[in-house]
Amino acid sequence: MNIQQLYEFCLSKKGVTEHFPFDEDTLVFKVGGKMFALTSLNQFEAGNPSINLKCDPERALELRAEYEAIRPGYHMSKVHWNSVDFNQDVSDKMICELINHSYDLVFKSLTKKIQNEIIT
Repeated sequence: MNIQQLYEFCLSKKGVTEHFPFDEDTLVFKVGGKMFALTSLNQFEAGNPSINLKCDPERALELRAEYEAIRPGYHMSKVHWNSVDFNQDVSDKMICELINHSYDLVFKSLTKKIQNEIIT
């Protein structure tokens, strides 16, 4: 998966916006004003792409045990976030599933009012 495919996949989800709240390098995807995915554009260009994704804590531990390319979230809560390296032992299909999981977790944490604004 390249940066354009990642960008298009994330933005195809309902209510997703893109931001650069930290610096000009860190691309952040939000739903309802809350982050669900972030990545470094410089690391993509350097050939070391990865993405930080929110994850259910139990599933996060299982994924870290199963995949070498999934580790505790870089600069994030190690309980609720994973960093996933691209082009290693995690397929693009699995990365998409993990993005969907992260989006769903964040979406479900939003108020009913905000959820309804997004889906209508």
